[in-house]
Amino acid sequence: MTSDLQDRSINTLRFLSADGVQKANSGHPGLPMGTAAIAYTLWTRHLRHNPRNPKWMGRDRFVLSGGHGSMLLYSLLHLTGYDLPLEQIQNFRQWGSITPGHPEYGLTPGVEVTTGPLGQGFANGVGMAIAASHLAATFNKPGHDIFDTYIYAIVTDGDLMEGVASEAASLAGHLSLGRLIYLYDNNHISIDGSTDLAFTEDRAKRFEAYGWHIQHVEDGNDVDAIDKAIKAAKADPRPSLILCHTIIGYGAPHRQGTQKAHGEPLGDEELNAAKDNLGWPKEPRFLIPEDVLNFYRKAVDRGRELEADWKMRREAYSRLFPELGAELNRRLMGKLPDGWDSALPTFPVDEKGMASRAASGKVINALAPKIPELIGGSADLAPSNNTMINGVPAFQKDSYEGRNFHFGVREHAMGSILNGMAVFGGVIPYGGTFLVFADYMRPPIRLAALSHYPSIFVFTHDSIGLGEDGPTHQPVEHLTSLRLIPNLVVLRPADANETAQAWKIAISRRDGPTVLALTRQALPTLESPAMVEKGAYVLKDFGTPEMILMATGSEVSLVLEAAKKLAEEGKGVRVVSFPSWELFEKQDEAYRESVLPKNIQKRLAVEAGASLGWERYAKSCICIDHFGASAPAKVIFEQFGFTVDNVVAKAKEL
Repeated sequence: MTSDLQDRSINTLRFLSADGVQKANSGHPGLPMGTAAIAYTLWTRHLRHNPRNPKWMGRDRFVLSGGHGSMLLYSLLHLTGYDLPLEQIQNFRQWGSITPGHPEYGLTPGVEVTTGPLGQGFANGVGMAIAASHLAATFNKPGHDIFDTYIYAIVTDGDLMEGVASEAASLAGHLSLGRLIYLYDNNHISIDGSTDLAFTEDRAKRFEAYGWHIQHVEDGNDVDAIDKAIKAAKADPRPSLILCHTIIGYGAPHRQGTQKAHGEPLGDEELNAAKDNLGWPKEPRFLIPEDVLNFYRKAVDRGRELEADWKMRREAYSRLFPELGAELNRRLMGKLPDGWDSALPTFPVDEKGMASRAASGKVINALAPKIPELIGGSADLAPSNNTMINGVPAFQKDSYEGRNFHFGVREHAMGSILNGMAVFGGVIPYGGTFLVFADYMRPPIRLAALSHYPSIFVFTHDSIGLGEDGPTHQPVEHLTSLRLIPNLVVLRPADANETAQAWKIAISRRDGPTVLALTRQALPTLESPAMVEKGAYVLKDFGTPEMILMATGSEVSLVLEAAKKLAEEGKGVRVVSFPSWELFEKQDEAYRESVLPKNIQKRLAVEAGASLGWERYAKSCICIDHFGASAPAKVIFEQFGFTVDNVVAKAKEL
């Protein structure tokens, strides 16, 4: 390749991106212009991908963690032959386009994860590397490396400032995830100005302390130096951070190296000056020289060959290892094992029962032998969350085949890593912590819902039933706040059998994330059909209903006892178990009417959480719109009105 073609290929990336931002009159030109040479080197010399099959499992993954620089990714995708026409580049950030302001998984072909909230892509990549390492340890055999994927990312100053990146980097170093290679756009500029304002630690030493392999590329436009660094990173068993010293907005004579290049169009005058500066024609906008396009489009044939070779190797593998080959094919098709749900336990009616967190642990261990891709763990709370799979090793640097994960006290990273694992494929990941710490995980939960990642979030200690640890650990507003997130299914099961059915829903659901909210305290195992998939169902009618008592989780057995007492007084009472608002709203009107008939307006909802939202279903509510207290759970429930007598009294007031 001539140096002239190389320079023009890099400048095509720069100015295709800058032209898109300028036409939209909105966006971030600085990152694409500053990192064009980095992206060029990675995408033309190292990244294994097939533009005509973006979901090919054997591909490398590329994450643009600095998602604000999305035009760089869109330009790469268009130039290398993905189904992203130039018209979409020209329609950047506009209504109906598939080139939104920040990359969105599932919308634009070739976008691996949704990025933009800084640090999320960084941690997603760690999750991808974990999934890749686990699958390699599970399926690879000597001479048959079916999984040999590298995870590449361009990360930014902002990514490295975010706490989630520190959490994820620490875990990645501990696990020695050597197939993780991050190129750091080290331009020393953020929105406020120089990073000297707030970010002056030695980043290289910080990551070295995490256990990462560190390299410096002094000139972020030096293709050969970048290439050499990536090769060295591949040869090192540790995760790698390559600090590429770049200039934000490179080429723009008055804005390069300043915060003005970060988040606003250059303007026609500065854009034209940048083109003059780098020897690029001012017109036409969106110029792609024919020889440059031909060069980038070689990725199509190369990708087709790479995938064909991988398929041949997979077929040979399946002939040599037929059982593993069949299991691999099943996972690649995204199919669950036949009859997997027959392993779901059923629990006998039991007045003492068990905590739903304990039931969840039993369900996990019943399903784990049947669903080998079910893997997960906890943020240092495994004995409390009951997330461990018995009899299998932990995932550690010397046991990547392990299925139990010790995420450490890193809830935010855990959520983002789960998302990366889920989107990589071949595994069904779950992660546990206390419900109150869902606040630490809200960004990845929201992104999972937005992006339709099938992550499973296991939250135990779901109410004031936590008891003596007090209000700092007792969730109050959390159920309501999680229910506000579109495309998130929140399940709060009433007993062990509802917990088993909740797990069935979570594992079956592939179009979005699921939350399981589970108790610390024991719950009676009820005699019920456990119709969790309906969201709400009639648990029991006492006579002809004149009033409805509805509840979720631990409060279902409470309202059931209250209904019995009301029935003894001659009241007609319906008890509704209501494990999921979202699933109930998906039912047809006839079913919803059968559970909550419009002609029965005497309705009382009972939930040990905030009342907001219950007004759509009930006339009155026994809820908690204040913080909890430190005392034994039984005492707290009594003091806050979660008693049979209070439920009966409130019902009579309807």
